[in-house]
Amino acid sequence: MRVITRPEEFDVSDLYLDLHRFAGRRLFLKCEGFNFAGSGKLNPAAEMVAAAERAGTLRPGSTMVETTSGSTGVALSMLAASRGYRFVCVTDSRCTLTARQLMQNLGAEVHVVTEPHPGEGLLGARLRLVRRLCTDNPGYVWLDQYENPENWLAHYRTTGPAILHTFPELDVLFVGTDTAGTLTGCARYFREVRPSTRIVAVESAEPAQRIPGHGECRPGLLEESLVDAVVRVDEPAAVRACRRLVRQGFLLGGPTGTVLAGALNWLAAHGGEDLTAVAISPDLGDRYLDTVYQDQWVADSYGPGALLDDTLTAESFSEVPR
Repeated sequence: MRVITRPEEFDVSDLYLDLHRFAGRRLFLKCEGFNFAGSGKLNPAAEMVAAAERAGTLRPGSTMVETTSGSTGVALSMLAASRGYRFVCVTDSRCTLTARQLMQNLGAEVHVVTEPHPGEGLLGARLRLVRRLCTDNPGYVWLDQYENPENWLAHYRTTGPAILHTFPELDVLFVGTDTAGTLTGCARYFREVRPSTRIVAVESAEPAQRIPGHGECRPGLLEESLVDAVVRVDEPAAVRACRRLVRQGFLLGGPTGTVLAGALNWLAAHGGEDLTAVAISPDLGDRYLDTVYQDQWVADSYGPGALLDDTLTAESFSEVPR
């Protein structure tokens, strides 16, 4: 029996799906979403909060502020409720309704940006609003997940070692870009401990993303020299990957579909039959029921033919030259 007193104390981070039946090769999906925050953002969010507390910038009465496309906001909302802080989240219209409702039910104040900045897009507009809120409210503390080293250090200390412990002969690791916390932390760890493991970054190829997450920016945490390859995935391919998985009983999120689709393509292109590969799944699929798993949303977003063929064709991908 396990008894906990805070929600962040529960985190099942050692679960892997064997996708050999699905993919026809030794591909394992590391599931990061089995905690009360529902995603792999809980660990780095907790590390950023703890570091701010140690530094004295976050103290009783402070208000945490962050801009996020969804998952980090849910994690910080949960941590704020658990530790007695207020939390203000700045997101945009791509954030799923479920994620916004979760944050609000956890007590967060949610600002939804609907108009992109002319030169910096929706993320730029979000960042500008965060800076303005912090300037106007002295008690606000911006954790800044895009630049905060605790983001990647959390994965350097935990995620990378956990994967290598389970797969000591790992050949390839697939990680979504997102804020680059997971990617940078894992890549730095493997470069030091097992440099022969190839690190493949996966991101969305869409200039205007409908699925929040991978590829919305080039974050400051990203060290491209640590990465062996970058694969870009069209969003319809990510949707099809999610829907192929759910037909086998696994309901996972849109960013997971992006990583999985990129992994399948890279392995097919590079003769991956004899390789042992792990792809990191950052979230579960319940927050995408009204988008990725909703036929009308898919048709409206990508056209009526988006789901006619659920195969993952080469045209859905591109590998960035290194």
